[in-house]
Amino acid sequence: MAARITIDPSQFDPSALEEAIRVLHGGGVVAYPTDTLYGLAADPRSSAAVARVFALKGRAETSPLTLIAADAEQASAAAFFTARAAALAHEMWPGPLTIVTAARSGLAREALAGGATVGVRVPRHEIARALARAFGFCITATSANRSGEPPTADPDAVLQALPNLDLLIDGGPAPGGPPSTIVDAASDTLRLIREGAVPWSRVLESP
Repeated sequence: MAARITIDPSQFDPSALEEAIRVLHGGGVVAYPTDTLYGLAADPRSSAAVARVFALKGRAETSPLTLIAADAEQASAAAFFTARAAALAHEMWPGPLTIVTAARSGLAREALAGGATVGVRVPRHEIARALARAFGFCITATSANRSGEPPTADPDAVLQALPNLDLLIDGGPAPGGPPSTIVDAASDTLRLIREGAVPWSRVLESP
């Protein structure tokens, strides 16, 4: 069974994440709460760490992994933002909107599923942002569940589904609801990939 650390988001101390950072730097996988559901964090620059995420989920390696960043500056270390994408990020972050744009070099090929773009967002959840900030780079953000099973907001359900996980950050139940909306902003014309927590109509109304 995975190790577990419990953190109260209302009394959050970033030093509580030290063990999680050690796991990530060691190529491990950490489950953590976001502003929607629980996600799986790994180093997206490490082919071995990315492979471990896919193995835990039983997910085909033809599916790219999305990322979570502490802020827009960190996001730009992993992806190139056009003026349109940057404006969308400024309007919608922090929040449940994943912006897909051209990936920078350094990300593992496996994380991109052989493609040239990457999806990244800044969540409205202190623990998720602090984890990426303390790690020093974006972390993966795929949902913490077996492939084909529903994602969860319940930390206990994460452990039941993924008993071989390296570490769970138990921040209590995540807010739940739909996953993030995913928008392709690699060009000046936005394209909806998945509608989720942010309505597509709201995205189109953004500057």
